[in-house]
This record gives sequence, structure tokens and C-alpha cells, in this order.
Amino acid sequence: MTLTPPAEVDLLADDVETDLRASVRKVLDKHAPPDRLNGLYDGTDDVSGPLWSAFVELGLPGLLVPESLGGAGASAREAGAVLEEIGRAAAPSPYLTSSVVATTVLVALGDETILPSLASGEQTAALLVRPTARQHGAAALTTVGLPADVLLLPEGDALYAVRGATVTPVGSLDMTRPLATVDLDGAERMLVAEDASAAIDAGLLMGAGLLAAEQVGVARWALETTIGYLKERRQFGRVVGGFQALKHRLADLYAEVEQADAAARYAAATLATGDADAPIAVAVAAAFCSEAAVHAAEEAIQLHGGIGMTWEHPAHLHLKRAKADALLLGSAEAHRAALAVLVDLPAPS
Repeated sequence: MTLTPPAEVDLLADDVETDLRASVRKVLDKHAPPDRLNGLYDGTDDVSGPLWSAFVELGLPGLLVPESLGGAGASAREAGAVLEEIGRAAAPSPYLTSSVVATTVLVALGDETILPSLASGEQTAALLVRPTARQHGAAALTTVGLPADVLLLPEGDALYAVRGATVTPVGSLDMTRPLATVDLDGAERMLVAEDASAAIDAGLLMGAGLLAAEQVGVARWALETTIGYLKERRQFGRVVGGFQALKHRLADLYAEVEQADAAARYAAATLATGDADAPIAVAVAAAFCSEAAVHAAEEAIQLHGGIGMTWEHPAHLHLKRAKADALLLGSAEAHRAALAVLVDLPAPS
């Protein structure tokens, strides 16, 4: 299989995407400022609820839901724009897990029972998937995107909607994307589909592709914030950003972030059109953007000097988000291994 770009793929944002970004950024600036995000590490969350309510007012939970079920019938490109802004703010939100992954699975299955409540934002959902295999016979599982009203549980090829499970939060490197253990004993189960394998794969592909957009948001925040700081910080009577060594580091980082942005946008474009090359484009974006986000966040902390190491500066929030995202839907190494299979590379001798 070879990667052959479609004849016409416009990677530039159109007016709809630009307006959407502006609206989402305005909401995030209001409801998820860095000082309030730090409270999540002290057990105080006064961000998630108001932020999700604001997302609901904008109609964001239903972007990928068909209009016939109360959604907007939008594409992966619009959802990617939302996730890029979420990454830029390192904000807590079930948008990826509920409005992208779980929603894509249910849309692929033609569900008409759960999707309307997800589209309206009245409820959220999370797909339970082990990092190494889709085997879910154990009673206790670990997932992200909680709390969620509906848990989608794969068992063999079947998919069940689970309500009333016991959820226990656990410590996480990134408390803006919390983890929890889920005990399914005594929970109510409803069969959604007897064969959901293809739908689950579609949901995970969409999630991995659009997670790359979030990682671009993290990287771009790190780049722009660092440039802004180095333009103002002075040492030895000179602006720090004027030192040649730092210029080279910033130029390399700029090129890396732009490449990541192009990869993520192309992945979203192939997902939006159902292009056959989508798995390849997603594998490329997921591998590249994952490492670019971590690198950019690390550079932000280093180039900010002492202030970058402080709790008050938001750089640590973005580094933790980048590190958590790098493992959320497969490591960069795992995506590169998948890419090798997709493009028929020979196995190493």
C-alpha cells in the first residue's frame, strides 16, 4: 500500500474552522485559565463542569453526530480544530473520549438510542479499551474520560453499553486527563451490537488521528509562549532571543511544529472524506505529533529558565498533557510499527 494524496486536499483553514477556533479559544480562556487548572492537583475541580456546559452551548458535543440525531453533521476537520484548542489550553474535557471516540463508534453502528443524548451534551460516554488488546473479561478495567454516564464495553466482537459501574479515580501524571479504575460487578448492561469490531477500529482510528491535532495545540502553545518570553527576557544587556544558539533552537522547533501541523491536518482531511489512505495518514500524524508535542513542551521549560520550573507557570501543565497524550492511544513506536505494516516495509532482519 502506498500513500497517494488525493488530487485536491486543502490543508488551510476555511472561514467555518477559523470562526470555530475563535469561539472555542474564547470559552477556554474564560473557563480554563492556568491558575484554575493547578487546582486539579489539589483535588479541586471548578473547571470541568462550567467548561463542558460552555461547550454544550456552542454545540460542540454533537459535531460528529448526524443532523438527523440532533448533531451538526460536521467532519473530522472541525472536531480537530476543537481538539487543537483544547491542547493549547491543556484543558480538562471529555471531548476526545466522548464526542470523538465513543461517538464515532456509535455512528458507525447506526445507534439511535445513545447518540442523541451525546449530541446534546446531556450525557457523555467512554470506550473501555485495554492498551495492549481488546480483551475485557476482567471485572476491573482502567480508562480515561471519566466520569462518564455510559461506558462502552467490548466483549469479544460484541459491544455493550454499561451504566452504574463503580468508578474509582487513581493518581495520574496529568490530572487534567484523569484515570480511573472501573468495576463492572453489578452494573447494568445493554447490548449495542453483536459485531462491533469494525466500528471500534473506526473509533480508535478517529481518536488517534484527532489526538494528533490536540498534540499540535500543545506544541504550538509551547512554541509561541517561548518565543514571546525570549523576546522580552534580557541578559547581559541583550534580549535573550537575540542569541544565535537560541535562534537556531527556535527555528528547528518552528519547523517541527509546522510539520506536525501539516501531518495532523492531512490526517483529519482523510478522516473527513473517508479516504482509503486514512490509516496511513493517521499513523504518520500520531507518531510525529506525539514526539513533537513532548519536545516542544520540554524546550519551553528549558528556555524559560528558572520560571519554567515553577508551579505557577503553565509549562508543566502542557508537558504533562504531552506525556499523557503520547501513551493515550498508542505510543509513537506502536504507530510507526503499524505504519510499517501498512506500507509493506520488510520486517527487520
